[in-house]
Amino acid sequence: MIVINFKNYKVGSEALKLAKIIEKYLPSAIVCPSTLDIEIISKKTKLKVFAQHADHQDGNKTTGYNTLKNLKSIGISGTLINHSEHPLSLTNLYKTSIVAKKLNLRTIVCTPSLRQFKGMLRSERVKPYAIAFEEKKLISSGKSITKYNSKDLIEFTRIMEKTGIIPLCGAGISTAEDVKEAYALGCKGVLISSAIANSKNPGKLLKQLGEF
Repeated sequence: MIVINFKNYKVGSEALKLAKIIEKYLPSAIVCPSTLDIEIISKKTKLKVFAQHADHQDGNKTTGYNTLKNLKSIGISGTLINHSEHPLSLTNLYKTSIVAKKLNLRTIVCTPSLRQFKGMLRSERVKPYAIAFEEKKLISSGKSITKYNSKDLIEFTRIMEKTGIIPLCGAGISTAEDVKEAYALGCKGVLISSAIANSKNPGKLLKQLGEF
């Protein structure tokens, strides 16, 4: 599983252009564009579109919130939760997970540490589609978590074997070799961003990934 987070590297027409390149080389990828671009990308491509973040609040009196119900109406099939650049309290993480489940939306929960990860697993309130282990200091560094924190990553994937939840990793994933190493360490996919979303030639890496 390849999950591509656009962050705010690409928005508007540039985001749609990138989505179409991804569709060409990696049609099975999950893309996480800016909220502003969810609707057009879901309409103009056949890619699975996830939100980068979603709010559990519901109803019409929710000024400023991107509610799960509204995001679903414009084309998402799931959402990232608790990305290190948009962390949530455990309470809000749980609430978002519960609402997403009620709406039949898949969730990819990000976790920056084994401690937080183990805490989530102890709660019956969080049963996500996937969990992405990512180390904050390695994000956008070009230093892959597969090389710089393989010890914790191996423990993460070992624990995940018993859960039925898909194990992913992120942070510094920059090359096809990084992705291969993630699979070798027990992950079933990666969360990748700048290596594609901020690349002048994203097709090169996407083509390599499509050949796996």
